[in-house]
Amino acid sequence: MDAASAAAATEGTTTASHAPRRTHHDAPDTAADFAELVKLPEGCPERQRLQDCVVTAWLPMAHRLARKFRNRGESLEDLEQVAALALVKSVERYDPARGNAFETFAIPTIYGELKRHFRDNMWEIHVPRRVQDLRNRVRASMRELELTSSGRSPTVAELAAHSGLSEEDTLTGMEALQCFNSLSLDAPVSSEAGGGGDGTSDGAICLMDTLSSDENGYDHVVDREAVRSCLCRLPEREQRLLYLRFFRELTQSQIASRLGVSQMHVSRLLAAACRRVREEIEEERDEEAPAKPPRAAA
Repeated sequence: MDAASAAAATEGTTTASHAPRRTHHDAPDTAADFAELVKLPEGCPERQRLQDCVVTAWLPMAHRLARKFRNRGESLEDLEQVAALALVKSVERYDPARGNAFETFAIPTIYGELKRHFRDNMWEIHVPRRVQDLRNRVRASMRELELTSSGRSPTVAELAAHSGLSEEDTLTGMEALQCFNSLSLDAPVSSEAGGGGDGTSDGAICLMDTLSSDENGYDHVVDREAVRSCLCRLPEREQRLLYLRFFRELTQSQIASRLGVSQMHVSRLLAAACRRVREEIEEERDEEAPAKPPRAAA
């Protein structure tokens, strides 16, 4: 290679290595505006007007960043508003004296506000931030592995290895995938075979159908605990009567047959025992009630 060719090659390499950084079409040149903003005092009307002009110039970039988060359960208009507010903060905080371009300062700020918006406002149930981070890592790994596994769902071990998490954290992240949105109790979870004559399914099972029903026995727990101390002070025979009647739920005739007495006698004993318990509870309630202040003399 002759000297001319070497010089040309060297010049081409130098030019390529010092090529200006590629910018987007929505990155305006506002360096002069920021230089002017530094000179203006806080609260100055001219400063506010100039800031508004800078925000308007960079607004297309903020909207472009917001569009990257669409189709995640939030409307594009709301995302653009969040990005615009983050842009305003960036304009107010940017200091050109630090030497970095405004775009490199504003983009992380806008991304951070958009992610914070999803973290704080879009989850319909409270999920710790650590679990949200696990969910995001597991979701990203799941998407990447599905592209290379012919549509097969990756296993927990594969997800853990790809995301660099333990299998326990991977399972936690997979569970959190279902926590972003909640389901209506009327949402169908399955449908039995068959249906009505109009083609609709009459056997649809809703989420409400899978929940447990009310247990009436819980209503008596508080009542039983309230009379426990009174029951312990009853004679043994009356304790047994009340136990058989209200805890074992035997009829008066069954109790009479078991004890070898008449049904009428059982009825009288039960009435006397219940009356005694009721009186003791009322006495305890009167003792615990605060004393009324004496009435002032007229």
